[in-house]
Amino acid sequence: MSTKRDYYEILSVERTSDGDTIKKAYRKLAMQYHPDRNPGDKAAEDKFKEAAEAYEVLSSPEKKEKYDRFGHQAFQQGAGGSGYHGGFTDMNDIFSQFGDVFGDFFGGGGGSPFGQARGQSRPRGPRKGSDLRYITEVELASVLTDGEKQVEFETDEHCSDCNGSGAAKGSQAVTCKVCKGQGQVIRQQGFFTMATTCSSCEGTGETIENPCKTCHGKGRAKVKRKIKVNLPAGVDNGTRLRIQGEGEGGYKGGPAGDLFVEIRVKEHDVYEREGDHLFADLDIAFEQFMLGGEIKVDGLDGEIEVDVPRGAQPGDQIKISGRGVPSLRGSRRGDLLFTLHPEFPKKVSGEEEALLRQLAELRKINVGNEKKGFFGRKK
Repeated sequence: MSTKRDYYEILSVERTSDGDTIKKAYRKLAMQYHPDRNPGDKAAEDKFKEAAEAYEVLSSPEKKEKYDRFGHQAFQQGAGGSGYHGGFTDMNDIFSQFGDVFGDFFGGGGGSPFGQARGQSRPRGPRKGSDLRYITEVELASVLTDGEKQVEFETDEHCSDCNGSGAAKGSQAVTCKVCKGQGQVIRQQGFFTMATTCSSCEGTGETIENPCKTCHGKGRAKVKRKIKVNLPAGVDNGTRLRIQGEGEGGYKGGPAGDLFVEIRVKEHDVYEREGDHLFADLDIAFEQFMLGGEIKVDGLDGEIEVDVPRGAQPGDQIKISGRGVPSLRGSRRGDLLFTLHPEFPKKVSGEEEALLRQLAELRKINVGNEKKGFFGRKK
């Protein structure tokens, strides 16, 4: 009987190495001696099993401690009653126990990294239906209060004629003859064993010889649906509302998926939204810039009184607190901000021109003569 090699020597690590170092060392050897890279190589297979045995012990703090104290004798029958005798005889045991090591390396789940040759086929039992995405447009004024929106869409639902089985009444699905019920077809390509989804059964492992005439063997049928979606106040562009169980119907009795309604808020002719605040330009007469005054403006949710202060300047902003958009995260509303712009008359009467000239004279401002229009423009 051959003498077992030291586990630390097998993995080329120190006794003080941490778990991550041990894992990386094992992964390197496992990839090097993987049977899919070394088909028919008995020596490589033995090294693969040897590395797996060493990793099983050194990756377990409890087993590692026993090995450090007693060596291989710690796991011999009758030595401490651990029930572990060491070694792997079945390659599938290794993939089953250490699949996460390969999965981490390839960024996926567990199992063999080579085409999932030892992976799993598509689930054959009930499966949840796919989620659906629906985009709907709303008016800016409608987001100020809670509301609802009716959406219409076409989706797949559980076929009532075959109860979702896909088979006609009185018949049932049978084991796929191509993949023998595995859902995958295994092919050898050079050094690699590749597994692809069986095209005959689409990975289910079953085929339907007598399909349902309503759903054509799919177990689901196209239907048009119309539902009302509650829209909370404050929704914005990109807001996604999840309605559970309103997506595609499940497979073979599985639950339906979810419906995700994505909001698009239409642009408004006057008001522009930024977060919870609203912005608008406000044109006012030049007299109101100088003397101030109150202006009534049509808001998104009613009339707004804007108090222009005496001596306002072009570009000044006036804030109306609490007249913006409600916050999705609370009950308060944002603010409404008006930017002031002067509005000058294109023509003035003779009396108005006389008053303007009088004002210019008082302020010692040089203006055009009377042969020209307002502010020096020719008539």
